[in-house]
Amino acid sequence: MGLYSTGSGAGNPLSSASMSTTPRHLLLRKPTPRHHQLGFLSTFAFPLLHTSSGSRACNSSCQRSSTENIGRKITCSLLKVEDDVNDESCELVSGVELSVGEGADSINAHLFKAVKNNNGTGILLLSDIFGFEDPSTREFAYRVACNGYNVLLPDLFRGDPWTKDRLEDRPKNLFDKWISEQEPQRVAKDIATSAKWMVDEFLAAGISKKLGLIGFCFGGGRVIEVLAKDQGAYFGIGVSFYGTRIDTSVASKLRVVVFKGRGHGFAHRPQSFEEDEDAEQAFMMMRNWLNDGLVANTC
Repeated sequence: MGLYSTGSGAGNPLSSASMSTTPRHLLLRKPTPRHHQLGFLSTFAFPLLHTSSGSRACNSSCQRSSTENIGRKITCSLLKVEDDVNDESCELVSGVELSVGEGADSINAHLFKAVKNNNGTGILLLSDIFGFEDPSTREFAYRVACNGYNVLLPDLFRGDPWTKDRLEDRPKNLFDKWISEQEPQRVAKDIATSAKWMVDEFLAAGISKKLGLIGFCFGGGRVIEVLAKDQGAYFGIGVSFYGTRIDTSVASKLRVVVFKGRGHGFAHRPQSFEEDEDAEQAFMMMRNWLNDGLVANTC
């Protein structure tokens, strides 16, 4: 499945939007890390970096919220809830920074886990050029986890993401140089390492299920490549938002939904009330797509 937006920059590969899936299968989406031995499917199996006595209420329709504290436990629910709601009716999400892989192949990542009502399904989330520590991307990962998932967000750029100050103040040739240094084979290997780590964790817990794959921009383009090569080995479904640098020869069977007039990044970084509304619609479409492909059909 594919989602695209069109706006004033629609001709620019950095200004499109897409949601994609393996057709069931369509060919076609710093603090020093603490190292944990994770059995991440067991309740509270991994520690928080630190916890706060307060919890945050959220729901399936909350679009923007603070994610300054990656280790904070937050309260989520598929239903609209109030601040004084009983926690027993809410979903809880825990977050931790960790390292996956071994030796030189290890990479940093954030793991977001639904603590209650965990559906035993893993999602690999691939960031845009701003990397795995970008607040908008981490908030999106929290929100996906709120729906019962275990979401792994790896550092695709090995500690060297593109930054917003570079975007605003640096000439395009510096971006071209930076992006050329993101060696495709290395990125593909890091994605494979992350996927294998998740699969191994599930198998260790006695669960054999396909993973979901989500990506934005740069990560969205990698979703298409990964699913085309994977052919259903690890992943059962994928979503690519505004994927860039895509090999169109492997994307001929995408389902695409277009949001006219929306700018690049609208789904996870909306800039207006109108974009908020379409971002909400895109999230709900993605949520239903993931549920139908990964949860409902495996029950």
